Amino acid sequence: MNNLLLKNIIRFVLLILVQVFLLNKMNLSGYINPYAYLLFILLLPVNINRSGLLILAFFTGLTIDLFGNTLGLHAAATVLLAFLRPRVINLFFSNIEFTGDDEPGLPIIGVGGFFRYALVLVFVHHAFLFFLEIFSFSNFPDTLYRIIFSTLVSTLVIMIIVLLFTRKSK
Repeated sequence: MNNLLLKNIIRFVLLILVQVFLLNKMNLSGYINPYAYLLFILLLPVNINRSGLLILAFFTGLTIDLFGNTLGLHAAATVLLAFLRPRVINLFFSNIEFTGDDEPGLPIIGVGGFFRYALVLVFVHHAFLFFLEIFSFSNFPDTLYRIIFSTLVSTLVIMIIVLLFTRKSK
């Protein structure tokens, strides 16, 4: 089995388990919902086939939906994240030439670059997810607070995971 495939399968399983059994059980004042499973989509190779990326995103979101009984909300939001991911990579990192199976991770784009990349995509995901969930603009301030706080906490959790599990280059 290909080393990259095995690494991504393990990453998928571990992030789903952390999300379902740890983060989904946390109640942080009702406004904060950290979603670390998005890291799986964020760290897929840059040159992945676009259709494959969307299918993986759908499957990832659907897995969270099955465990959380959320009827496709995560699948839709995760597909939007995957759809926008290549554009965000091109926008922020057009000066970097990615080759082969390069991931948009810390060794290539740095801590600041990864933070911007993750923050933008997590914000889009959360905005779409929470507005789909509420399906109304009637309670806009509460939804906006929820989007902002959840985006910040999710990005912080993602950054902590990435910093802890990224090998230092020699």
